[in-house]
Amino acid sequence: MMALQDRKKTAYMGLLLAFALILSYVESLIPFFFGVPGMKLGLANLAVLLTMYLFGAKEAFTINFCRIVISSFLFGNMSMLLYSLAGGVFSFAVMFLMKKTNRFSITGVSMGGGVFHNIGQLLVAFCVVRTEGIFYYMPVLLIAGIVTGFLNGVIAIAVRRNIT
Repeated sequence: MMALQDRKKTAYMGLLLAFALILSYVESLIPFFFGVPGMKLGLANLAVLLTMYLFGAKEAFTINFCRIVISSFLFGNMSMLLYSLAGGVFSFAVMFLMKKTNRFSITGVSMGGGVFHNIGQLLVAFCVVRTEGIFYYMPVLLIAGIVTGFLNGVIAIAVRRNIT
């Protein structure tokens, strides 16, 4: 029989995955265009960040992977899956390493994740289009990753404070 603590964790994980999917859907409805195709706010990363700080890396990776696959099938297509997986894996790896050092705040970890999510997607775009011109988007994407990562980090701090 599953212990009460395990059932609580399972319930929280389900809620965090649902939260991530809702944020992905909401983000798909927001007309956000600043000259870079596919640029988004990264709202769903909030759920991944919260999971990492509340439960750990393995659980956060699970939420991240499941959210990417499910939201790609529900709200996107196969190319969205490819770009999202690349960005999600890069982002998660950097957030994991930054958190592990204990030198960065939640906001700093989130900013690192935002920047490397964009770098991962840019590398996939380069592999698809095979032109170096794609890297002209890099400055805008780095700034966007820092800004959205900062905002997600600030929100994560407030949410974490209120649920723990």
